[in-house]
Amino acid sequence: MTARMTLPQARRTALAAQGLGRERPTGPATARQVGRIVDRLELLQIDSVNVLSRAHYLPLFSRAGSYDKDVLDRMSGRGPRRLVEYWAHEASFVRPRHFADLRVWQRRRWVGELASSRPAADALEGRIVELLESSRPLTAREVTARLGHVEEVDRSNWGWNWSAVKGSLERLFERGEIGSAGRNAQFERRYALTAKVLPPGLDATAAPDPHEAMLRLVEAAARAHGIGTVRCFADYFRLPRIPAAAAVERLVERGVLEPVEVAGWKGSHYLHTEATRPRRAAGRALLSPFDSLVFERRRLEELFGCHYRIEIYTPAQKRRYGYYVLPFLLREGIAGRVDLKADRATGTLQVRSAHAEQGAPADTAAELAAELRLMASWLGLGDVVVHEAGDLAPALAVELAAAP
Repeated sequence: MTARMTLPQARRTALAAQGLGRERPTGPATARQVGRIVDRLELLQIDSVNVLSRAHYLPLFSRAGSYDKDVLDRMSGRGPRRLVEYWAHEASFVRPRHFADLRVWQRRRWVGELASSRPAADALEGRIVELLESSRPLTAREVTARLGHVEEVDRSNWGWNWSAVKGSLERLFERGEIGSAGRNAQFERRYALTAKVLPPGLDATAAPDPHEAMLRLVEAAARAHGIGTVRCFADYFRLPRIPAAAAVERLVERGVLEPVEVAGWKGSHYLHTEATRPRRAAGRALLSPFDSLVFERRRLEELFGCHYRIEIYTPAQKRRYGYYVLPFLLREGIAGRVDLKADRATGTLQVRSAHAEQGAPADTAAELAAELRLMASWLGLGDVVVHEAGDLAPALAVELAAAP
């Protein structure tokens, strides 16, 4: 007989799995606490937008509060890495144990097409690999200079106007033959041979069985979700849906996943058998547009009733909520959303708009004010400035004007 859950139970299960169901400890998070969050989430999406903070730093703040970003930099860029960069849910830092499995299933066809259309691509790739065998990690610009490669690149159109070297580097990266040893201050990848990037003990040339690789990836996604659909689990690592569905069925047979019916949430759902099912949720967090809780927009809407779309690429006059909008999680639901910018010139956190969700709790403005003060402090900003846009803005301004 299929188990049944209410929608609030499913929400609390999902929040617990993502590390968002409890109040955060006071004081700066330790490296050990940050490491536990990384292990729980399995991956952190990377994005170049820096209007507030780089995307991969924000999910850890959402779950740990104030922490030293250098902890994450060390995990992903120095020493035995606890995170390596690869294609997953877009470009992401992933736990190294997933690298070989992702290599089997990640195929960014546009990368191969762009690179393979360049003349003498294979010969250029060989020269790049030979260079990286004997050098420190290098950016695309540094590789180009070391090879003495001269080429006219069409800059007339916005988009993927890559040079032949950059295209070849991305093709090698997509195949897993070279990796990223971290990013520089300009957010450029520093390329190195994969064997130099993976932690000791992991084989850079490993080719696992595709079916077993899919099982491991889907199980990791289901654990990070707590509860979800095949679509949810496949989307976490951007896996093809049909083999992911087959993996879900096998995991059900093995007793790793359990089919459940969720009242008010359409479709077939699966609960990880080790997921916790709390009776209440007490978390509070601002969620990055690239946070793993909001990866799958349909899931967010059906589970939390929040219709959310990122509007970075929407013309300014057509935006409804703003450029870089973060949903505000309060206890068991999404209570509001704010368009934020770290104005480093003035040392302020700018709240360019603030909107309440339907049915937002009465203390939403007060709790959001406290969260914004914490974020400003973490970002090294001295004050929070609220603009007039949005129905939540007046109450938020009053709360922020009061003594913290």
